[in-house]
Amino acid sequence: MRTSIRKLPDAELEVMQAVWACTAPAARSDIEKELHETRPMALTTLLTQLTRLADKGFLSVQKEGRSNLYTPIVTEQAYLAAQGNRFFRQLCGGKVSTFAAALCDSGLTKEDLAELRDLLDQEVL
Repeated sequence: MRTSIRKLPDAELEVMQAVWACTAPAARSDIEKELHETRPMALTTLLTQLTRLADKGFLSVQKEGRSNLYTPIVTEQAYLAAQGNRFFRQLCGGKVSTFAAALCDSGLTKEDLAELRDLLDQEVL
């Protein structure tokens, strides 16, 4: 697992989540449509965020005419795994009991915890 994937600021993460939700390669308009419901933003702001994500190695940019197409370099699964590992190691000190307590205190419902228990019992995780 690649644990060196840096944590993104919230605004960049929301843009990256929109990119992941699109079929790659995604045009700016596709990304904008994905963001419309959750976090509409000005065109210049979106373009700035996309440039930052490319500079950080999260996206590749392909020029097509006067437009750019964006393809994720970092997958959503890889990002989640790296941030989960970061949370477990840094914030929970690598202790399963601390991690479990944080999960329980995070607002997960009994149903969520039961689903997690079932996944563990089935050795899916």
